[in-house]
Amino acid sequence: MIRNLTCGEFVEFLWRYIEGDAEGDEAREFERHLAACPTCVSYVNGYRQTMKLGKMAFENLEAPVPEEVPEGVVRGILAAIRKG
Repeated sequence: MIRNLTCGEFVEFLWRYIEGDAEGDEAREFERHLAACPTCVSYVNGYRQTMKLGKMAFENLEAPVPEEVPEGVVRGILAAIRKG
């Protein structure tokens, strides 16, 4: 039977695993699962990339918005800020 896992527990574990802080049986069990599940490997790799990009996004808060960000996204954010 699979134990129910909350979203908070899932994020906490995945963060610890990616940061190298998951240890012992839980890390070994997860790695066994990854060895047999390409879908989860893909998910974990995507999560790693997302975390990396998220950190990069806040390296320079004074930088201009990159040109490749669609104009509609910029307008939507500005409108939300003005309403807030």
